[in-house]
Amino acid sequence: MSEQHVSGDELDDFKEQDRFLPIANVARIMKKTLPDNAKIAKEAKETVQECVSEFISFITSEASDRCQLEKRKTINGEDILWAMQSLGFENYAEVLKIYLARYRETTKIERQAAQVKDKDGEDEKGDNPDDQNRFTGYVGLQQ
Repeated sequence: MSEQHVSGDELDDFKEQDRFLPIANVARIMKKTLPDNAKIAKEAKETVQECVSEFISFITSEASDRCQLEKRKTINGEDILWAMQSLGFENYAEVLKIYLARYRETTKIERQAAQVKDKDGEDEKGDNPDDQNRFTGYVGLQQ
């Protein structure tokens, strides 16, 4: 069995990939807010990528501290909203609170519809013929 040696530069690149959101995702979000003919410099994308990743770490760390105090292992939506409030992002937290409630309501409706469909749409083998179409009616909250 051969040993693999990882150079310091490769290790730094690996850690950076773990720490940052994919640049393509960041660029796509940035482009959605700009006119169609606008261009974004690579440096701008990388800067926003770093800022967004730092922001996520900042909020998550605060939420994690709350969970540790309450002896819980899982961070949930309320923890994130609480962290945003406590760190001075009240305006964002209020909007996200509404989004989270709508998201939960939508997923609850989808689960209920899937359960009803499972009961009503099973054939003799117990297979649901419309399984692949189950979530095509999703009412998303994006944008």
